[in-house]
Amino acid sequence: MPVQRKPSETDDIAFLRRSFDVARRAQAHGNHPFGAILVSADGTVLTEMENGFQPDRDATAHAERLLATQACRNYDPFTLAQATIYSSAEPCAMCSGAIYWAGIGRVVYGLSERRLKEMTGDHTENPTLDLPCRAVFAAGQRPVEVSGPLLEDEAAALHAGVWDRRQG
Repeated sequence: MPVQRKPSETDDIAFLRRSFDVARRAQAHGNHPFGAILVSADGTVLTEMENGFQPDRDATAHAERLLATQACRNYDPFTLAQATIYSSAEPCAMCSGAIYWAGIGRVVYGLSERRLKEMTGDHTENPTLDLPCRAVFAAGQRPVEVSGPLLEDEAAALHAGVWDRRQG
């Protein structure tokens, strides 16, 4: 059984910034600026996922949840246990549950859920929960390693003006 390579801080920053690029792409496609990537233990990017709110206004189509579903379909449990999901923002309670159930072993995120909530306010398209992913994972029976928030100001910049527009 291969031993998991511990990503360096430089790796984490590079992959996290790549998740920011995916978030920008999501926004360019008319969605909220959230993105996630899954990286194997050897540093291979396995998949990328944008937020999928539009066109169906699917409030459950968060990038991390969509990525977890795709990961379960395409990778074995051993690979997922050693993989890292890099997310532009802290996974919400729903996404944290999906990551946990998918068996992904590590999470690195940019923008904290608390800071996102400050930015979104009571926007109907993102009624942000103030529930840290660490609290969700701590309730589970297997560990999920968490690093974040990292590069939080950079991650917050992705949301500049997004939540100020008219709701509807």
